[in-house]
Amino acid sequence: MSWQFTIGLRFNKKADRVVVDAEDALIAALKVKAERPEATIMYVRRSNRRGDTRHPAHTLTEPH
Repeated sequence: MSWQFTIGLRFNKKADRVVVDAEDALIAALKVKAERPEATIMYVRRSNRRGDTRHPAHTLTEPH
């Protein structure tokens, strides 16, 4: 079963959010870290429909 996780990260002194499909939070964080090794992971949480539609994040495959 796959969930959507929102990962908060800091990259070049800017905060950003990315949405990733993964089986659990650790795998989601590792996917982001593999894509952007210099980024600092600040948090990982399951995505929620209400809050994330107000403040949409982007997916991992979008350009930086």
